[in-house]
Amino acid sequence: MKTILVVEDELSIRSFVCLNLKKKEYHVLEAETGEKALMLFKSQKIDVVILDLMLPGIDGFTVCEEIRILDPAAGIIMLTARSQDEDKVKGLILGADDYLTKPFHMKELEARILSLLRRLDYKTVSAAPTILRSGPFSLDSIRNKLSCSGLEIRITPTESCLLQFFMNNKNQEFTRDQILDEVWGTHYSGDPKVVDVNIRRIRRKIEPDPSSPKYLCTEWGYGYLWKE
Repeated sequence: MKTILVVEDELSIRSFVCLNLKKKEYHVLEAETGEKALMLFKSQKIDVVILDLMLPGIDGFTVCEEIRILDPAAGIIMLTARSQDEDKVKGLILGADDYLTKPFHMKELEARILSLLRRLDYKTVSAAPTILRSGPFSLDSIRNKLSCSGLEIRITPTESCLLQFFMNNKNQEFTRDQILDEVWGTHYSGDPKVVDVNIRRIRRKIEPDPSSPKYLCTEWGYGYLWKE
């Protein structure tokens, strides 16, 4: 049974989300503040965090950042009443895997959770090796561990899925939509820019000069490719 932590200060929204997730047979925990969320997160294994941005005390951005330090493998879906692109991008850069803007339909949240859980358990259909190697990089695609010349680089499950996809398809160009279908799933209905933000995040971790990438490159007018 997967454990989901719902972090939301509005009681009506939190209760509604928790009730519906329990009906789907998830083990559900709840917190109304960022402080309580971090306390719960530190005390037990949590698979997915549903995280509101606007919280009393510690805000959702800070909670997201702390969770990524504590457990890079946890899934994070941000909820926000804000619609500004800069807030969405900031949340994704800090480590969120996905986001929903309020008001939202419960079925949409459930679909996003299922999509994220699939990425957390992502396995290629082919008989690809567990350890993928390309240039100075080595990716353990089962344990979501990346190293460069023997030095470990902390990555999220979504970043691991992206890297696994690219390293299994070296020197091949892919459009944003093709990447969405392969990594996020054909039924993903979120913002396609999630691909661009995750690639930007990966570049910050692996590229000597993220503004001029040599591994995870942009094919202008088309999409992205992994060069070897």
